[in-house]
Amino acid sequence: MRIEPDRMAAWRAFLTAHRRVLDRIEADLAAADRIPLTWYDVLVELHEAPDGRLRLGELARAVVLSHSGVTRLVDRLAGAGLLERQPDPTDRRGHFAAITAAGEQALAHAWPVYGRGIDDYFAGRLDDAQAAAIRDGLGAVLEALGP
Repeated sequence: MRIEPDRMAAWRAFLTAHRRVLDRIEADLAAADRIPLTWYDVLVELHEAPDGRLRLGELARAVVLSHSGVTRLVDRLAGAGLLERQPDPTDRRGHFAAITAAGEQALAHAWPVYGRGIDDYFAGRLDDAQAAAIRDGLGAVLEALGP
């Protein structure tokens, strides 16, 4: 299969920029003694979910950074008191992950560093036309892939 050079260059730029931006934001969070980006990713999904909770399978599909190891990550977050496991009353085998008040605080505490990183390393580097092109192009990819 042959992929057009401009499209291959777009793919490589996307992957490289994604990794570098995340690495810088992760370093900023660590330097500011905030929660890691993977923890932030899980907590923000729970924060935005109805009742602040998701079934573990839903959470695994929702997280942006990695689907692998969500169970272990949930265990670490629960151990830190940032979320809790709740049994699903309709399915004895199923569990929910629910954000705690401490999780909400950790999320709010990390946001200024994370938001500044988004602006410094990504959004602030784009003009309006570039931002719209990325939004539209990635939106087309997401639409083609479906939910």
